[in-house]
Amino acid sequence: MEKIKNVKEFVEKLDNAKKVNPKDLSSDQDLTIGIMNLISIEEHLMFSGAKTGKKEFYDLINDVREQRKQMMQKIIPSYEGEVWCISKHLLASSMRLFEVGTKALAAGNKKDAYDLFDKSYGLYCMFWGLNMGMLNGGTDVKWVKTSKNIPEKKVEEEIIVPNGKMSRLKTWVKNAVNCCIE
Repeated sequence: MEKIKNVKEFVEKLDNAKKVNPKDLSSDQDLTIGIMNLISIEEHLMFSGAKTGKKEFYDLINDVREQRKQMMQKIIPSYEGEVWCISKHLLASSMRLFEVGTKALAAGNKKDAYDLFDKSYGLYCMFWGLNMGMLNGGTDVKWVKTSKNIPEKKVEEEIIVPNGKMSRLKTWVKNAVNCCIE
């Protein structure tokens, strides 16, 4: 996997990928959420089988697992080492922390909820960093200037990339993976 050296290169790589393959990147983000839910379904089937003693729940696990594997192959077509398994666990952990955060929020414990949401998002960003080849590169990146074309004016902005790998990954995902672009 090719190392990405900075945010600008990362965004350019994504833009070039979109030009070669018109697949909407937001579809990949939506697909990761679907994969998270498939992992959760696998877990719930196991626990339901254990709690009820009904083997039928266990029998459904392979079908759901096969669907999850097919969906993961759309995002992770090739990998080295244990990237596949790490990716699955990053998505599963992200989803679980999100769910625990929503329960904390519902219980009125906003501080814990916000902390869990931040950790959940950090794991999600780590998933993208791992699968975009960003985890072992770009440690010296502090900021990058970008231009945005807004009707009748050009806006220069500076994206601040904080120190720390997790913070950098969050910044990269925030600026490059936008589910709201149709």
